[in-house]
Amino acid sequence: MTSIFRRAMGDDFDRLHPQLRRRFSVGLESGEACIGRGSMDRIWHGRAFVKPFLALGATRNILVPRTGRDVPFTIENIPYVDAYGRETVTFVRTFALPRGPRRFDATMVHSPERSCVLDYLGTHQHLATDLRLTAEPDGSLLIRSGEHRFREGPFDLRVPELIGGEAEVRESFDDATGRFRIRVRVVNRRFGPLFGYEGTFRARYVDALRHGVRAGLRPVREEARA
Repeated sequence: MTSIFRRAMGDDFDRLHPQLRRRFSVGLESGEACIGRGSMDRIWHGRAFVKPFLALGATRNILVPRTGRDVPFTIENIPYVDAYGRETVTFVRTFALPRGPRRFDATMVHSPERSCVLDYLGTHQHLATDLRLTAEPDGSLLIRSGEHRFREGPFDLRVPELIGGEAEVRESFDDATGRFRIRVRVVNRRFGPLFGYEGTFRARYVDALRHGVRAGLRPVREEARA
């Protein structure tokens, strides 16, 4: 069983920088989890009218309704088996902002049906997003979001573009500094930029089984539909 990211990318995975290949090989087969610590040079959000939308999302650890510079940052990528027997990897980002930390939570699985990585957002996995991963010519990784769906009880609804956001994530490795660089930008087609951050971090790898998934890292609710 290869990592969920290699399964989604196929041969394209081998075009990534070696350090990115290791980072995105975290999983049950490799036995590794990854903890990244660094600083976000900038966290930003769009015009004032988007702030209530961000604040609503923040109640479920989706997006961050604050701005800041040189903000300490942690990302936890821990593999585990969810309640439905699927290999899952956490993408829990914590921003240590002056008025208290904020989290942006995601859990990812591979969806054979959709031939992509499926990104469940927030503490309750109510939002599901298709992710397309591409190796760029310089060995960096480009991630673009696709269709968003809201899932709760019997409901499985496509989120209209009018209220949805398109995410673009670029991650690279700087050989000179030994740090990963990440840039995230979320944009609404009608209302423009919503939220983003950019900065650098160092990664350390730990034994996934021995480290385990700490309390509060897994979502409160898990969604069966992939």
